[in-house]
Amino acid sequence: MKFVTTNIHKFEEVRTMLKEFGINIERVELKISEVRGTNEEIAMDAALKAYSIIKEPLIVEDSGLFINALNGFPGEFSKWVYNKIKPEGILKLMEGVKDRSAYFKAVVAYTDGKEIKTFTGIVEGSISYEEKGNKGFAFDVIFVPEGYSKTFAEMPEVKAKISHRVKAFKEFGKWFVKRQTYEF
Repeated sequence: MKFVTTNIHKFEEVRTMLKEFGINIERVELKISEVRGTNEEIAMDAALKAYSIIKEPLIVEDSGLFINALNGFPGEFSKWVYNKIKPEGILKLMEGVKDRSAYFKAVVAYTDGKEIKTFTGIVEGSISYEEKGNKGFAFDVIFVPEGYSKTFAEMPEVKAKISHRVKAFKEFGKWFVKRQTYEF
């Protein structure tokens, strides 16, 4: 199965996750113009655009960090915000803010040209007061999952079990295996 992503870190995470379901993925790097919209709309649009090019079953994932005190910002703009202001920019925006609650959301879109389906994963948590850790990517250095005192970047083994991406891809994996079973 093809996984359309330009992010090698994301690909490595997902490849490991899907092996549990016996699903092998191959990374396809395509530059696809993103629509503005929700994570679901972005993922579905990217999946359909990618399918029109490679014409094989594929998955696409879109995710975002949603900070409650910032009205959900950066949300669907997380990749752009990360590229422009990095985690330190988010920490500046959060200076003096007491409500540090946030969540990561991932949406996986699958299409085989006949149908398109999405799978969502959410992990609740909070924004730390400083960057911590070096074992993740993007906003992992400032996100502390609920029930923990360390960031995702400080505990990759925990992230590999509870992240938003894990939840979304596990839902996809369960569905895909069940679907394959019924097709034969």
